[in-house]
Amino acid sequence: MFDNASESTANNTLGSVEKAFTILEQLRRSGTIGVSELATALEIPKSTIHIYLQTLRKQDFVVQDDGEYALSYRFLEYGGEHRNRSRLYEVARPEVDKLASETGEVANLGIEENGLRVLLYKSEGPEAIHDNAPIGEYAHMHWTALGKAMLAHYPTSRVESIIDTHGLPRANEHTITDADELVTELEDIRERGYSVEDQDRRHGVLTIAAPIVDRQSDEVISSVSVSGPKNHLDDHDRFDELVAAVKKAANVIELRYSHY
Repeated sequence: MFDNASESTANNTLGSVEKAFTILEQLRRSGTIGVSELATALEIPKSTIHIYLQTLRKQDFVVQDDGEYALSYRFLEYGGEHRNRSRLYEVARPEVDKLASETGEVANLGIEENGLRVLLYKSEGPEAIHDNAPIGEYAHMHWTALGKAMLAHYPTSRVESIIDTHGLPRANEHTITDADELVTELEDIRERGYSVEDQDRRHGVLTIAAPIVDRQSDEVISSVSVSGPKNHLDDHDRFDELVAAVKKAANVIELRYSHY
């Protein structure tokens, strides 16, 4: 999988750094794993894997237990500190909590980073069914209501760039994988002011999202949503009620972000 070069000058990247992050990504996927299994999975010599793991362990990014390795919580510290410095997070969190409390469902705040949707924050209402999506989760934009709400308000060139970079992979049989079909849906979202994730990624889950716009730059910076079981949210009156609640939350966050 990797050659012996420590640098990849053709791409202006460091091969050793790429290799370290490939190891970290495999640890994320595996949970815990031994050196031999990791070497086999990545097609890297065990001796090389061992050196990288010991280096990452010394820097507190990896922990070892009974001969197996796993990610440390150092990444949680880094991500948490970065998020806490975000003005968007500061002004949006109370409104996301309020949205969850008032609807009884799971409320979510998402941003786009490098063409992917990042789950920045979520709050579970008193009647919500637990959502196991972790804070910080990355997902394809077209899989999620949060992502589609943002995509719908991006310039065409930006949408095309994201599709060129990440493609339109399928999560399940409900996922849109055709670019023309996605463009049509984004036009509908833009017109009605909210997006819907109707089992696009997870069976039985319905999500309604609205974009959050910086009113000074008129650019979409985030999106907010509510999620829950499809059979609970799909009732016509309940659906309309949630659309109104999500739009209201987005409006309040916009005002706080843009003017306070």
